[in-house]
Amino acid sequence: MANLRKLGRRTDHRTAMLRNLVQSLFENGKIETTVTRAKEARREAEKMITLGKKGDLSARREALKYIYKKDVVYTLFEEIAPVYADRQGGYTRILKLGPRRGDGTEMCILELVDYTKKESSEEKETVKADK
Repeated sequence: MANLRKLGRRTDHRTAMLRNLVQSLFENGKIETTVTRAKEARREAEKMITLGKKGDLSARREALKYIYKKDVVYTLFEEIAPVYADRQGGYTRILKLGPRRGDGTEMCILELVDYTKKESSEEKETVKADK
């Protein structure tokens, strides 16, 4: 089995944290986290995008085993995966930010390459209402 970073957590806590990081990445297009967490989340995100590129029913069910929100899986298969149809891996990028102020841990931004998040009509209405 491939080496896995333990991240100072029990197995169930670690897998839940990585699932949440990947889910947030697909919802927002980018997330800010520590470098070690980003490297682990990147592994899982790349696997999920590869499943999204397959696009069949079994791939969708496999993705639902890892990502619990159906709307995030829909976004993955319908919006994110088609962007990477001609790309053979390297769907994410890690941009280092520098040390965190409290404890000096190296922080970074994990983002999807060549993907711009589409704003829904609800988000546009709230932006207009705020102005």
